[in-house]
Amino acid sequence: MSALQERRRRAIADLIRTAPASSQDELAQRLAALGFPATQATISRDLDQIGAVKVRRGGGLSYALPDAVPGVKSPPLTAIFRDWVRSVEAAASLVIIKTPPGSAHLVGVALDNSGLPEIAGTICGDDTIFIACRSAREARLLARRLSGELQ
Repeated sequence: MSALQERRRRAIADLIRTAPASSQDELAQRLAALGFPATQATISRDLDQIGAVKVRRGGGLSYALPDAVPGVKSPPLTAIFRDWVRSVEAAASLVIIKTPPGSAHLVGVALDNSGLPEIAGTICGDDTIFIACRSAREARLLARRLSGELQ
């Protein structure tokens, strides 16, 4: 994924989180105002990649991210890792994941929902996720497993 795609997708996610958008045209206008001119087809692909869905809110439909909608499944972990994770590293009983700025939350929610038994808990910052494991051995195994998701 190019740096421009990454920044545009982060901008779309931020827009969806901060103010409901009911159409791709509306998102296109808001993105253009932020300096990201994009066609409807590009926005459609970006929405699919970040896992955005349309939900009913206050009598109308608007886009939302899966972490904000109860009962909606996130995209598969492999797709999220391929698009949003830069590195995975074990350190003692922790696994540290680096993401592009502003993307750690998206990856963290997917990890929290993954049901991976090695994960005792996660803490997400802006571009870093700390995964607590029960032992250093589990952290090494999980880091190897998650590194495989990057390929």
